[in-house]
Amino acid sequence: MPLEYAPRDTRDTLEADAYPTRTPEPERWIERVDPVVWQDWTEKAPISQAEAERFDRDGFLVLKDLFSPEEVRALVDRAAALRADGDALAGEDVVTEPGSNEVRTIFRLEAQDEMMSKLARDRRLAGIARFLLGDEVYVHQSRLNYKPGFTGKEFYWHSDFETWHAEDGMPRMRALSASLLLTDNRAHNGALMLMPGSHKVFVSCQGETPEDNHKSSLQKQEIGTPSPESLADLAKMHGIADAEGPAGTLFLFDCNTIHGSNGNITPDPRSNAFFVYNAVSNRLQAPFAASKNRPDFLANLGDPEPLELHEGRFD
Repeated sequence: MPLEYAPRDTRDTLEADAYPTRTPEPERWIERVDPVVWQDWTEKAPISQAEAERFDRDGFLVLKDLFSPEEVRALVDRAAALRADGDALAGEDVVTEPGSNEVRTIFRLEAQDEMMSKLARDRRLAGIARFLLGDEVYVHQSRLNYKPGFTGKEFYWHSDFETWHAEDGMPRMRALSASLLLTDNRAHNGALMLMPGSHKVFVSCQGETPEDNHKSSLQKQEIGTPSPESLADLAKMHGIADAEGPAGTLFLFDCNTIHGSNGNITPDPRSNAFFVYNAVSNRLQAPFAASKNRPDFLANLGDPEPLELHEGRFD
């Protein structure tokens, strides 16, 4: 369905780097210059006005009961099958836990399976992203994240946009992540944690990007993360929220929201399907703080094609 609004175009502002990072200068905070919700709410929007305002204020949104129990079961079963067949997937698409062969992440999710391709294009995900970003959207990155029971490792605090800007060449904050929970996610088994309101500032990190940084950062991110002092200040200002919910819950969060997760030492695994939606007008350039782009399985390179939204069920 064609858009009924004229998206704001960022292409005329791409010459200047609005969010410099990984520089020799000390870490600093930069006020966000981009909108969070890129168009005004109308009754035709796929979410309520209160939900749009909440996303703008907090940098994330929790939506429940979008999928039927039968759909959730079908998606959970398909995710389990993909994990079981992880050895058969392309080597670069699969990341294992540090110190073990247990699958941590499967990338290019929509290319691995037809059901996951439909999910990536589903109006309940991509349609909301299209509204919030005020543009046609494409999948910048997708992944199936696992946190096994007992051995699942933590994901340290970070802003996704910092990496996407520095290493992928994403020019502006016009992207978001949609995380569909495929197991119950609770604080005790390593649910996502977010700092509400942290998306309004960009933490410009000190240092530089090592060659092929992605090879280590996929297992443990150390480059481009805020200092403990900044994290402590942000947590004091905004607090920390747990992205808890039963399987089938959808979490949407802005590309610059500071988030992370604890390790999982419980018997209960955690699994989520992630789809990163970027505005077509926000297509990638050369990296802003790396010598070359990351591989295509981490960042959709080239001229993006707008998603054709999927209508229908999965069961």
